[in-house]
Amino acid sequence: MVHTPIPSHRQAGFSIVEMMIGLVIGMIAIIVMMQVFSVSEGYKRTTTGGDDAQTHGALALYAIQRDMRQSGIGASSSEIIGCNVTLRPGVTLNTMAPVTINHASIPVGAGPSAAVGDTLLAFYGNGPGSGEGEKVQAKPSLASYTIPAAAPSASAPGAFAVGDQVVAQFQPRPAPCNLAMEPVTAIAGTTVSVATGAANNLGILFNLGQAPKVLAYAVRAGNLTVCDYIANDCSVAGSVANTAIWVPVASNIVSLRAEYGRDTTAPMDGTVDAFDQTAPANACDWSRISAVRFALVARNSELDKASVTTAAPTWAAGASAPIDLTADANWQNYRYKTFQTIVPLRNMAWQGAQSGC
Repeated sequence: MVHTPIPSHRQAGFSIVEMMIGLVIGMIAIIVMMQVFSVSEGYKRTTTGGDDAQTHGALALYAIQRDMRQSGIGASSSEIIGCNVTLRPGVTLNTMAPVTINHASIPVGAGPSAAVGDTLLAFYGNGPGSGEGEKVQAKPSLASYTIPAAAPSASAPGAFAVGDQVVAQFQPRPAPCNLAMEPVTAIAGTTVSVATGAANNLGILFNLGQAPKVLAYAVRAGNLTVCDYIANDCSVAGSVANTAIWVPVASNIVSLRAEYGRDTTAPMDGTVDAFDQTAPANACDWSRISAVRFALVARNSELDKASVTTAAPTWAAGASAPIDLTADANWQNYRYKTFQTIVPLRNMAWQGAQSGC
């Protein structure tokens, strides 16, 4: 028998050198892919973060603008502006006005909840009556006011309803001017009755409607927040961190700046001549305010490793005044978008030029 020898073959496979070369090539490929992904993700964060800032800023701008436009409804007369109004027992709004910048009763706060920039306070009603109020002809009792019967050019007494919030103003205007807002409890003919009333008040009865608004805006902890003065006492410093009282409206808002639009012509001509933050001192000064200019700064939510903002955002105040963002030590590592507008206070403008002002 012939045995055919079986040829021996070397086992197939990779040598350790080939495996190391393959690993190096694979690692280089992974590094390149990760670098491409990192750059792409950076561009994505920048783009989406900018979109977020645009959205948050637009929402915040709309929220404030809406209330600024309504400010003064039912309470724009020079007879009531600048008075101290008790909103409910124990809660008084001093120096009531359609719009107040940096109102003395609004706490700045401390720490992360400190107000950044300025604060805004808007006051307005929703009643159907005249902004000039209704003249009180008689007082049958401490808590009742008799007003004129309705005429073609008047709105009383049909402009009042049970539950409306009203403010009675003495004539002539008292000094100091301390008033109270209280609900209408009954209506009989041309007589409007309220809960408490005021003595010897043959003056003007202002109707603020069923749901007047006193809203305070401030930027706190990176959010635009609002406090409803009718529901809460916004003057309590200890409540600034309470999100149930200072309710967030829009996130990633880092500053709010505002100025009054003022008629400086003597006598008044109803035209805005200058913008500033000077607080009006009397009813005539308040009647000269017919616009508000304000700016909001929104930021990208992504913190960049590098400094991407070298100069602070600016707005129209003065010579494009820079907006201070240094409350955050890393402020230069964010991207910003500034929104600014001028809101006409139409309920003030409709008052026209005031005699003697």
